[in-house]
Amino acid sequence: MAFGLFKKKESTPSTQTGKGEAASGPHYHDLIVKEIIAETKDAISIAFQQPSSGNIPYKSGQFLTLITTVQGKEVRRAYSLCSSPFVDKDLVVSVKRVDKGLMSNWLPDNLKSGDRLKVMEPMGQFTTEFKKENKRHLVLFAGGSGITPMMSIIKSLLNQEPDSICSLIYCNRDIDSIIFKTKFEQLQTAYEGRLHLIHILDNAPMNWQGLSGLLNKEMLVKLFERIPDWGLEKTTYLMCGPEGMMKNVEALLAEHQIPKEKVFKESFVAGVLDKPKKEEAASSGNEKKTRDVVIRYDGNEHTIAVPHNKTILETALDQGIDLPYSCQSGLCTACRGKALSGQVKLDEEEGLSKSERAEGYVLTCVGHPMTDDVVIEIG
Repeated sequence: MAFGLFKKKESTPSTQTGKGEAASGPHYHDLIVKEIIAETKDAISIAFQQPSSGNIPYKSGQFLTLITTVQGKEVRRAYSLCSSPFVDKDLVVSVKRVDKGLMSNWLPDNLKSGDRLKVMEPMGQFTTEFKKENKRHLVLFAGGSGITPMMSIIKSLLNQEPDSICSLIYCNRDIDSIIFKTKFEQLQTAYEGRLHLIHILDNAPMNWQGLSGLLNKEMLVKLFERIPDWGLEKTTYLMCGPEGMMKNVEALLAEHQIPKEKVFKESFVAGVLDKPKKEEAASSGNEKKTRDVVIRYDGNEHTIAVPHNKTILETALDQGIDLPYSCQSGLCTACRGKALSGQVKLDEEEGLSKSERAEGYVLTCVGHPMTDDVVIEIG
């Protein structure tokens, strides 16, 4: 998996926790690798021991940012937690190899039990509060490694909400690509009638009894016939997987009159459809100018000159200023700060809610100063 990041819609009290004012910058931990589990031929899970000083708190659906040196350069990548804070003792993330993936290939090739790895504290907004009295139905659409945050959420829901159920539609290339296959079978047995699991394979074996092919309108109709109908008021839809799959699911749900406020998604990559337009806009007019930006972080104040073709974060890192960051795509919000003055243009705005943008929050990894009086406070 590349990284688990929430591409946010506006939050509602019953589905998602929002970010409050940040009291301090992100914390870092040196964690010991307890175990490396082979999930499939190209996916592993990494179990980290909790620190002796006390367990690191987190919410189901959040991610850890792993930090290590690869080819002589520090690399940071965020991976969704598949463990549940209510069920599992260890912190566990899953990593799937991707073509030319720097960290995703380095980890399975080099990491071993007993190693120490620097990680940033859990972050992310693809979360929900679990309450014993809840009675709801979560319908989850996952593709490939997008199953990781879903596993965390499913385990927590089954453990914490005895009157709630979940239906998982899980799309994979073939039967050997199904991550957590055995674990889900165990959960189905342990929580009989509360976990409805439907596999969809692109390339199904000859004896396959399930669904195969691409998730389309006709298939979604069949799926809705197979999963329990608890009505819109008690049902929430979650999705995580390839962008193409999620766009397709969103369109199909819209055709079934599912309100947008009932649909939440977790994106592992920034959208690319409108990038050319944004890049062209960013390099036009009087914006081709170096501007000074004042950054206040961790009790210090730094003034940096940001060229028009670099982001605020890039410039700060080039000058040896160790600011918090993770995805560098404008999705994870690890680099979030508040613009106390001036105007900042963001190449990617999906990581922030409308209310956060209205309050002046910006993301330094995709931010460019538009005026000469930009002051950003981080943490």
